[in-house]
Amino acid sequence: MSNDNKLIDIDNIKKYILPKFFLKDADITMVKFKDTEKQRAVFKVTSNNKNYCLKKVYYDEENLLFVYSAMEWLYRNNVMVPKLLPSIDNNRFIYYEDMLFILNPWVEGEKCNFDSITDIRLSIKTLAKLHKCSKNFKPIPGSTNRVGLENYYLSINKHFNDILETANLASTYKDKFSKLYLNNLDSNLSLAKLSLEIASSIDDSNLNISLCHGDYVNKNILINNNDVWIIDFDKCKKDYCAHDLAYFLRRLLKRSTTNWNPALTVDIINTYLKVNNLTDSDLKYILAYLAFPQKFWKISRDYYKNINKCNKNSFIALFTKGLDRSADQLDYINNMIEIFETYYNIKF
Repeated sequence: MSNDNKLIDIDNIKKYILPKFFLKDADITMVKFKDTEKQRAVFKVTSNNKNYCLKKVYYDEENLLFVYSAMEWLYRNNVMVPKLLPSIDNNRFIYYEDMLFILNPWVEGEKCNFDSITDIRLSIKTLAKLHKCSKNFKPIPGSTNRVGLENYYLSINKHFNDILETANLASTYKDKFSKLYLNNLDSNLSLAKLSLEIASSIDDSNLNISLCHGDYVNKNILINNNDVWIIDFDKCKKDYCAHDLAYFLRRLLKRSTTNWNPALTVDIINTYLKVNNLTDSDLKYILAYLAFPQKFWKISRDYYKNINKCNKNSFIALFTKGLDRSADQLDYINNMIEIFETYYNIKF
């Protein structure tokens, strides 16, 4: 543990931080801790039979003001998000030893069950509502203006070239990982080509823009009696709505039990459309995003960047997991192209 991490001491938090949130003599337990460069921690605090979430954030005050702005905007537009609670001096955060802490009520609920169509539909309706109500979102003065809006075609083109370069490295090294890579290259290269072709037809000016969560996955979606709460806005920014939706879809569809299921995808898109619109370019963005072999690209890129110092067996284990479903992903994309052309009248 680094010297910085020693500052995250429960006794110090009880002594110096909780009293500033009107929580003197409260009980506190650590529920999450990440000792990385972007160190973060989550604590559950109990006082007078009420539970709170105390969080040490890993970004600066300007970024925190953006996150606070986003959560407050959504709260005022009836999207169920935790509300940051004020300190004694009426701030929404506490500085302690160069660390920033925020407090909100503890949200009760079960994380979205990706094997439950009811949970999935509730989550998608909530995401559509989030996007719809935040098209005109503006952060408060003093905030960092977090903006994504990456040109997806240029990004995929770069990743596609990475795959080609990695193929050359695999042919040179010929170790166990490289043989595994080359044996699975054809289907994944076909996926990358399809992704690039679909992305080339996206009109960026026709993409819907709003506040986006940035990590809209089941662990950040809590459901309690059909009420959907969204937590953890650390990665929120102004971005393309399609990116938020595609991120959710990829996390859902790459699982073995929901393995690249076209019918489920159509159900999710139609559920979203009941609340918020999607343009032709939005749908193309989603399909291009789902087509790209993200894991195949990323793990192999990281492997060859660190080949002389990495644990090769660990990389092989990571790489192998789900690799057998690349052919399913390719069939899925070809199927979805037909569905988009027929059902949504999309021209590629």
